Amino acid sequence: MTPESSTAKVIPRHIAIIMDGNGRWAQQRRRPRIIGHRAGARAVRSCVEFCLDRGIGALTLFAFSSENWNRPLDEVGGLMKLFLGALEREVDELHRLGARLRFIGERSRFDAALLARMQAAEALTAGNTRLHLNIAASYGGRQDIADAARSLAQDVADGHLRPEQVDETAINARVALADLPAPDLFIRTGGEIRISNFLLWQLAYTELWFTDTLWPDVDAATLQRAIDDYAGRERRFGLTGAQIATTASRGTE
Repeated sequence: MTPESSTAKVIPRHIAIIMDGNGRWAQQRRRPRIIGHRAGARAVRSCVEFCLDRGIGALTLFAFSSENWNRPLDEVGGLMKLFLGALEREVDELHRLGARLRFIGERSRFDAALLARMQAAEALTAGNTRLHLNIAASYGGRQDIADAARSLAQDVADGHLRPEQVDETAINARVALADLPAPDLFIRTGGEIRISNFLLWQLAYTELWFTDTLWPDVDAATLQRAIDDYAGRERRFGLTGAQIATTASRGTE
């Protein structure tokens, strides 16, 4: 077996993506920013199809951060309309394909119509297992950790938990996506090299991959480059390379 064929079989269980570059994509074409967001929605569809084709079990997309509420009102309003329209168009097809749709983030800031549509989409797809599609909307990683800490603090105050029981395992069980494996691969498009308050707890040992490609231009070839790069990395999780090799050899005995 060649090195290429052996690494090609290494598929991440969970991919997390910051879909950056929609606005710049539109500006390069002298179009309104909302046109870039519409083009970005088409790239989401291609990304979902890519994950389904390759048996990737979970995909988490950063659609709208808690800080994005501070953008110009017309852009935020356009994004909300786009978000609602995408739900109305795509949910039935996602359900047919076996994808479970879930939203993480501060829901209270969405209007009633959008919130109802989000809840309906989650309910419709709740039993699907082929792909866990998580949309981070009105989400912030620090807030996620703060919410987990607040929940644990309340349990301590109520006498259900002792302070010494508040450890990494306890926090991990209260942050978003606790029922899924942590992301194996993080992708950020658009040329920025930072994680921008996205899944701060969950990305502790995730492999990071950055590309200058703007999100609307991302296609299967772009995603495959990320997968191929990931497949060639040695994930140590704090151990030495020798320890990893020993563990691997024991697993084949």
